[in-house]
Amino acid sequence: MKPSSHCQARWFFQGGAEAPLFFKARYWHQQHQKFRDQRRILTPKMEATSSKTESTLQKSSLDVCTESNKRQHKSTSDTVIPSVDMESIQNLDSDEDTTLGLDEFSGLSPYERKRLKNISENANFFASLHLSASAARLREMIKKRQPPESKRKMPKKRENGTGCRRSMRLLKVDPSGVSLPATPTQPTLIADENPLLPPGPLEMTPENRDDDNDLFKGFLQTWAEVSKTNIKNTEKELSSIKNYKANLNGMVINEDTVHKVTKGPILSVALHPSEIRTLVAAGAKSGQVGLWDLTHQSEEDGIYVFQPHSQPVSCLYFSPANPAHILSLSYDGTLRCGDFSRAIFEEVCRDERSSFSSFDFLGEDASTLIVGHWNGNISLVDRRTPGTSYEKLINSSLRKIRTVHVHPVHRQYFITAGLRDTHIYDARHLNPRGSQPLISLTEHTKSIASAYFSPLTGNRVVTTCADCKLRIFDSSCISSQIPLLTTIRHNTITGRWLTRFQAVWDPKQEDCVIVGSMAHPRRVEIFHETGKQVHSFFGGECLVSVCSINAMHPTRYILAGGNSSGKIHVFMN
Repeated sequence: MKPSSHCQARWFFQGGAEAPLFFKARYWHQQHQKFRDQRRILTPKMEATSSKTESTLQKSSLDVCTESNKRQHKSTSDTVIPSVDMESIQNLDSDEDTTLGLDEFSGLSPYERKRLKNISENANFFASLHLSASAARLREMIKKRQPPESKRKMPKKRENGTGCRRSMRLLKVDPSGVSLPATPTQPTLIADENPLLPPGPLEMTPENRDDDNDLFKGFLQTWAEVSKTNIKNTEKELSSIKNYKANLNGMVINEDTVHKVTKGPILSVALHPSEIRTLVAAGAKSGQVGLWDLTHQSEEDGIYVFQPHSQPVSCLYFSPANPAHILSLSYDGTLRCGDFSRAIFEEVCRDERSSFSSFDFLGEDASTLIVGHWNGNISLVDRRTPGTSYEKLINSSLRKIRTVHVHPVHRQYFITAGLRDTHIYDARHLNPRGSQPLISLTEHTKSIASAYFSPLTGNRVVTTCADCKLRIFDSSCISSQIPLLTTIRHNTITGRWLTRFQAVWDPKQEDCVIVGSMAHPRRVEIFHETGKQVHSFFGGECLVSVCSINAMHPTRYILAGGNSSGKIHVFMN
């Protein structure tokens, strides 16, 4: 018995066996109807896209119907499936068509209706802008060739007109139009700021004395006689720290022991070893060498300034064999010996292609010297040979050499202070092509200002470094390594306008070093090799500047310090 169409429809909607396929068919039918309605309102440009979508929907609908038919055919062998009354489906379609006729958006959801409305409004808006016409005009403008650059039109020459006036001097013609002869060009010579002094001996003539030189002759005669006294280097025992401090406490400074000796900063200071009179020598940045005799009652009568060099005098020593000789070394590549007895500055060594930095005596008789160069070379000089050239030039492993110092006992060894390394060499094994050091002290982290052996035994080495540290090494046994004993924290940052500090040993007390200080009030400090501070020299109003370079008398308790304005400060008993 076939059920009625109403019962069939109710059976499908209540979840029959093939209800999902029915609803799928109905869903694709609704989508097909929806895109058909959209096609009526789309612009011609959007119809192509809509037609593609419609064909896809039709294909999907056919696939669903085919799948439904296959499943119905398969299920007839097991169960009896009532057929769907087509009238009910036609009635549903007729109802939808009627409704769409009344309202074209009634079959869609509110979201789809809003979306189609926006699409329609946007299409109308872009159509009103006429973008296609503007794009076509722009393409035509781009295709057009740009006009070629117009060349500059040259003005026509006037046949009878007069041109612009030009200088006859620049044209090198005379008023009549005849060319002038070419003048020979002479090369312009650039004057050197510090020209080298002429080679050979220079007269010892003081620059600060314009009157009668009888006083100066008496000065030379006095120091020539004083220097004849033989100064014996006898072995001395170190005094106790207690006695040493007591003697240091008795050293004072006053207005009479402070005076300006040279023009410009002082780079080197030396004390004459005489035990009768006191003579201080200072080497200046200006190339001057100043001598100050403190035994004169009048300060002006005891100061004499000479100009043996044209550039800074970085090293100054009295000869250990003849104290009447004072040797000075300068950046200008000259090494001279001032002789009090002959009143001349004799030229010992000269090298115009290089700049000297420091020197020391290899032999106790001061006949052989070792000279350090700023470019890292080392030269050996023998004063006994004629001429002013060196005997041997050695290329060291350092890029720069600031100071050179010879071991006081084993004089074949000497120490050099470079940029960041301190090297010890053996003078017997120097190779001109290149020499490797016996020992390298690599504990320094910044630039080194100086390195010196202790004066009596050479068992200690003190170095001054820009990392604000004074280092003391044990050099009692020169082997592959020299151990570091003490590190002393000390401010060594002097800046651009002050001379760099150089810590030196006290010749009488070789376990104590002397160094300038940046502390306030101004002072000069002495440290023990263990790092303890032994003494500080204060001068009150007499010492208001930094004494960068200091020297102690070898036998007497006299300290001389030079500052960066050319003044010498002397502490003495």
